[in-house]
Amino acid sequence: MLKLQNVQTFYGNIQALKDVTIQISEGEIVSLIGSNGAGKSTTLMAICGIVPPRSGEILFMGQPITHMEPDRIVSLGICQVPEGRRIFPHLSVLENLDMGAFLRKDRSQIKRDMEYLFELFPLLAQRRHQAGGTLSGGEQQMLAISRALMARPKLLLLDEPSLGLAPLIVKRTFEIVRKINTENKTTIFLVEQNANLALKVAARGYVMENGRITLTDSSENLLANEGVKKAYLGF
Repeated sequence: MLKLQNVQTFYGNIQALKDVTIQISEGEIVSLIGSNGAGKSTTLMAICGIVPPRSGEILFMGQPITHMEPDRIVSLGICQVPEGRRIFPHLSVLENLDMGAFLRKDRSQIKRDMEYLFELFPLLAQRRHQAGGTLSGGEQQMLAISRALMARPKLLLLDEPSLGLAPLIVKRTFEIVRKINTENKTTIFLVEQNANLALKVAARGYVMENGRITLTDSSENLLANEGVKKAYLGF
């Protein structure tokens, strides 16, 4: 479904990604782990067209999207839940969800999708008329995920979904990630500093250090890898 081939990106003269090659098949959950500043978020922004690669290629469903505009990439079926959630704080929960469906024309199905999300996140249903900025951190994360799902993505990019959340909320969030993958058949690319959680929810993983992919394997093997355990799992 998604292929990054030798992708290099820069912020000015500073190179952020160095020959990054990643492949994700349809229906998978794949994680990208690494320390803060390793280049994980930049990888997602390259996929979304926010930080276009200076060299290399990105293909989605066989189509080159390397230098495509972000709105066009969304219309093809890629949607990101950014780090820090970044909901619209002055808009209500309903209005935030409507923004997620901005490019869609199927109004009757949009309503059904919204009701499905309210079943998935009952707290959002209770707060549907409440301003997004007044929600708790966990509720805002639920809203950010729901807003992305309103676009009906084929590929959902999640950037640090556990950041700043209480353990019980994190556990619930990752349960929802699994459910989205199994029920909706949504492919998920998960960027996460909490390597233990990320690898337990994903089938495969990539390890990124200083803008490079240094290791890729099944999640089971990465969890058992001594280097990964020492660097990212606290063993």
